[in-house]
Amino acid sequence: MSGSSAGSGAAPCRLVHYFVICGIDTETGLEPDELAALYQWLEADRQGTDPDAAATGENLEQSPLRRTFKSKVLARYPENVEWNPFDQDAVNMLCMPKGLSFRTQAEPRETQFHSFIITKEDGSRTYGFVHTFYEEVTSPQICSAMQTLYQMHNAENTSSNPPSSSSSSSSSSSSSSMDSLASSLDEADSPASSSSSRRPGGYDSSRDTLYVSKALCLITPMPFMHASRRFLSQMHRAVTDSSAPPLPLESYVHNILYEVPLPAPGRSLKFHGVYEPIVCQRPGPGELPLADFPLAETFSLLGVENLVQVFTCTLLEMQILLYSQDYQRLMTVAEGITTLLFPFQWQHVYVPILPASLLHFLDAPVPYLMGLQSKEGTDRSKLELPQEANLCFVDIDNHYIELPEDFPHFPNESEFVQELSEVLLSFGISAISGAPPRTRTPGSAPGSAPSTPGRERRTAVLRQLEDDGRNGNLAGEELAVLELLQGNATLERLQALTKRTGVTVARVDALRARIKSQSIEGQGGRTAAEEEELRNAKLNVQLREVFASRFITMFADYEAFVIQSAPDLESWLTNREQMHNFDKASFLSDQPEPYLPFLSHFIETQMFATFIDNKIMSQWEEKEPLLRVFDTRIDKARLYNVRAPSLRSSSYQRCSVLKEAAQAIEQRLMKIDHTAIHPHLLDMKIGQGKYEQGFFPKLQADVLNTGPSNNKWSHRTATTQRRNDRHRQQSEHLTLDNDLKEKYMQEARSLQKNLRQPKLSDLSPAVIAQTNWKFVEGLLKECRVKTKRMLVAKMGREAVELGHGEANITGLEENTLIASLCDLLERIWSHGLQVKQGKSALWSHLLHYQAREEKLEQQAESPVSNVPERRKSESSIGMPYLRVSLIQDMRHIQSMSEIKTDVGRARAWIRLSLEKKLLSQHLKQLLCRQALTKKLYKRYAFLRCEEEKEQFLFHLLSLNAVDYFCFTSVFTTIMIPYRVVIIPIKKLSNTMTTSNPWVCVSGELGDSGIMQIPKNVLEMTFDCQNLGKLTTVQLGHDNAGLLAKWLVDCVMVRNEITGHTYRFPCGRWLGKGVDDGSLERVLIGELVLSTAEEDSGRGCRTPPLQRSPSQIRRISITSMSARGSKPTSAQIQEGIGEAVNNIIKHFHKPEKERGSLTVLLCGENSLVAALEQFFHHGFKSARLFQKTVFVWDFVEKAVAYMESADQMGDLQETAEPRGMTCQSLCHYVNAINSTRRNIGKDGKFQLLVCLGARDRLLPQWLPLLVECPVILRMYEDTALLRDRTTVNALIGVVETLHDFPITLEASLVKGIDL
Repeated sequence: MSGSSAGSGAAPCRLVHYFVICGIDTETGLEPDELAALYQWLEADRQGTDPDAAATGENLEQSPLRRTFKSKVLARYPENVEWNPFDQDAVNMLCMPKGLSFRTQAEPRETQFHSFIITKEDGSRTYGFVHTFYEEVTSPQICSAMQTLYQMHNAENTSSNPPSSSSSSSSSSSSSSMDSLASSLDEADSPASSSSSRRPGGYDSSRDTLYVSKALCLITPMPFMHASRRFLSQMHRAVTDSSAPPLPLESYVHNILYEVPLPAPGRSLKFHGVYEPIVCQRPGPGELPLADFPLAETFSLLGVENLVQVFTCTLLEMQILLYSQDYQRLMTVAEGITTLLFPFQWQHVYVPILPASLLHFLDAPVPYLMGLQSKEGTDRSKLELPQEANLCFVDIDNHYIELPEDFPHFPNESEFVQELSEVLLSFGISAISGAPPRTRTPGSAPGSAPSTPGRERRTAVLRQLEDDGRNGNLAGEELAVLELLQGNATLERLQALTKRTGVTVARVDALRARIKSQSIEGQGGRTAAEEEELRNAKLNVQLREVFASRFITMFADYEAFVIQSAPDLESWLTNREQMHNFDKASFLSDQPEPYLPFLSHFIETQMFATFIDNKIMSQWEEKEPLLRVFDTRIDKARLYNVRAPSLRSSSYQRCSVLKEAAQAIEQRLMKIDHTAIHPHLLDMKIGQGKYEQGFFPKLQADVLNTGPSNNKWSHRTATTQRRNDRHRQQSEHLTLDNDLKEKYMQEARSLQKNLRQPKLSDLSPAVIAQTNWKFVEGLLKECRVKTKRMLVAKMGREAVELGHGEANITGLEENTLIASLCDLLERIWSHGLQVKQGKSALWSHLLHYQAREEKLEQQAESPVSNVPERRKSESSIGMPYLRVSLIQDMRHIQSMSEIKTDVGRARAWIRLSLEKKLLSQHLKQLLCRQALTKKLYKRYAFLRCEEEKEQFLFHLLSLNAVDYFCFTSVFTTIMIPYRVVIIPIKKLSNTMTTSNPWVCVSGELGDSGIMQIPKNVLEMTFDCQNLGKLTTVQLGHDNAGLLAKWLVDCVMVRNEITGHTYRFPCGRWLGKGVDDGSLERVLIGELVLSTAEEDSGRGCRTPPLQRSPSQIRRISITSMSARGSKPTSAQIQEGIGEAVNNIIKHFHKPEKERGSLTVLLCGENSLVAALEQFFHHGFKSARLFQKTVFVWDFVEKAVAYMESADQMGDLQETAEPRGMTCQSLCHYVNAINSTRRNIGKDGKFQLLVCLGARDRLLPQWLPLLVECPVILRMYEDTALLRDRTTVNALIGVVETLHDFPITLEASLVKGIDL
């Protein structure tokens, strides 16, 4: 982060690049701020009024002292630095984000310090540190211009307003949703009360002294915040002190610009300000990079828990908006959070201080981290932001945060917070827990911030106490507590009293001791400021080490999963987009369960992708500095921790290097490595460098624009430069041309990174349009990447064979991909919104559409939707149509009481549409109402770019090629209406039956319970809690009446919300004395394709679920008629192997993705079906003039023989285990026979196989059946069951199932008492 500009060979080692002065230009006088005019132009455009009229009108109702006037860069030294060109507009805008501010002698004029950052388009950063103070206006022209403005203002006010109404109320009542964002244009920092008290007099040049703000600024390549702050405050003190400074100011500026080097890595440096020396230090190559912003302040502002939540949002690349009145707070929190990301780096828009003219960037449909200055007394509830579905809002001044819905927690969050709190406590900072984060809920104003402008200044402290979001834990350091205790006589007396009664006041004593020890420690000849700086530096590094150690634990073995596929850098850069760089599925399967929700999201982010890219590129070029430090840390952790698996456990591991880290810094600051040249007199003409108290003088440019030519240190720079040049020329011969490489790099990195950084200087409408166009292109590209990723991941092996890379997708990963698709759709729908309503732009658009359609429907009294109905496919004969209707799907979502927010409803609707394969169709229908889209969206919005919109819908259409259950599997507790249709075989039996039929539907999440079907009805609907994917249907009847026998072809069941239809083939009779005498059958389901899908998805679908054996196989097995060709013995053996193999594969999948085991045990090509074929081979089943014999008959006879042999004592001689096995087989068969269920003979055989597989008894039972004499009567000589070799092979295959815990669905084993 820090060293990108300073590290390259060309950038010399200077601590400061520029010294800049900003303020009022007396030549041009008072100019209204153009940026304010541009803002008004944008705002007028947003509201649809004439922008040009808005831009010309002056803002007369605002008091002139409150208006924004243009500031200018008055001087900069040197003129230009070649390796860091000066960006005048950006520096001016960020030095004085509100423009010039005026005061009179009656108002407070405190000095202020703030920092800023300029991120260039290539991602390199430059830091600015600004000291702002007030200087008396001496120019008579400006004083008289201000007087004239006041007279115009007063005249305007008296003519247009009755005296009672204040001008501010008229401006604040504007309905614009962005008014509250314009705070920096409307108000300066002073309290409203003082401005109202001054209004009657206003400004009178004869009576009042006018002051204007002026800024001194240092521009540095690295964030040396403390050093810059101290230097600037000494410079200011030099002009306000009664006595002149020791040397002319030029000497000090010249010294810091040209004679103070950057400290070398791992070294410290001392240089001299105007009055006292200043020390700064830089971390060594193996340490965490430089970060000089005080993290203690960030933690006290937000509280530890809140900070960890915001940190998590940053890692997951959400949109983060910081909100505070104080620029320095915005910068401190933004830099604090990004510093903690080590070894990762924020890859998106980063603007810690968002100038008012860039407010339209809040509309950006990309992740961002921005800081917005709040106006005093502005209520958070009035702050309307363009999109909030994925926004983390951080109100710094009120210590509270609003989080996006359902985002995962950071792993081991509570232990992590605990460790951080302990580090803070060890430095005497109370660990504030922060206000509980507010997730957005409907009906309440978005966390109204507890500040109202009406209260008096003196109650501010009380208000902070009573409304402090940190639950009354005062942020104050404990020193303040101790001062209060010691300074209060009553409290002192109470304390003495408690001591006398034997009660110890341990906390106070501990405080005393700690503060005393700190004061002793601090007397090593250092000033209080140095002491404070050392303490801050030590605390900073310890907090950062705790964060870094979390990543070292989580990614200890990341290297093992990096895919190094390219032979050289050029081919890697060229094919970057098509390549898989990281084996995500294997990495996740290796992680502890609690980490998965967070990690599965995090490894999809741009910052993680860039980190892996850097790792791969380190094969061919020098390692990126952060990566080098991180890899070294991991190697060290491995050395200390020889048992690598413990790195992967979910138990929390505390950071072990806190002491060393703090010691390294302390040693550097105690023992200074390098002292810079002292400031000295320059070669100036006599009379130059004059000094006038209270005014910052005009410095002499001729001595400040060039540095000394003879100091040893610039010579060192020159030799380094020559060496680096030589090295670069050699490497250019070795690698590909650098420009080409840079082009590739930019392209590679721009993947998913549409616009890295807004350019602050040029803000013409044309540039804004260009920016929006980049956003549109970026969104389309992101959509293409996401849909491709979802398809490739889902299509599994087919994709691998086509050369797309990794195969298996976990349910978790799928959920992550779908969540990120939901987020992308929200961002697309938020882009270019005219007026924002509700938190979710997509749901708001759907509601507008619904209202319009329902209105049209009432007028025409016609059906809901004119979308053509799905054609009825042959396979779903008997099921009534299910109308395809966007409105109907919305109503389903609206009726779900479990979902409380608009964002939640939008996500549920996306999931439902995706599962129904209607997402693209629904969105196309939504967007075809062009009048509505025009009303809701600006011209530049993504949804109004026709060509891109078409491509976007096409990408979404490609998702129809795979099956998602992303709605069914997520909303598991909702009530769902199901429809059941029973289809009899009309040719061979009665359509109706006189008996009382019943049905029970089971799925992966539960069953419906037994439901009676009304007589003579073949179709019924029922409501039931979500059953998940359907697995079995139990169908039966009570055999009552004359026409009780019933031949059922299949049962169809449809989920009326998702439209998923399941077919449960039967093809058997239910009735006594027919078929196998069954009155109840367990049927296994298959998902039915709609015709439209069959047409579109052929050849690229995921394979269909297995189902219960078809009618033809059942009948051919039982009657053994010659109609079906009998399977050969080889085919039967192969079938058994395949069935067992499928069960083993089932258990090797992660638990959440296994699907139904029942299908593999009892469906088509299942274990039961394969064993049935084995037992039917050579079976003498069809007898002339006798009823059909079933395999179950053979089993019963074998058991009867064993029981009689047992009674006669024949089995006594057999070994003990064999006797036990006989008993178990007899026991199971009798239990199945004695059940009250009428499941028929084939059903009983199925049950025996399932129970035998579950209880690992099948291999023991087979030899008993083979050795039983009954076999000779019932099987031919060629039967497989009479071939010992084949039977032994079968036993071996079935034994492989013993390693797995087979559990049976309740519908299979109901009523069996074992």
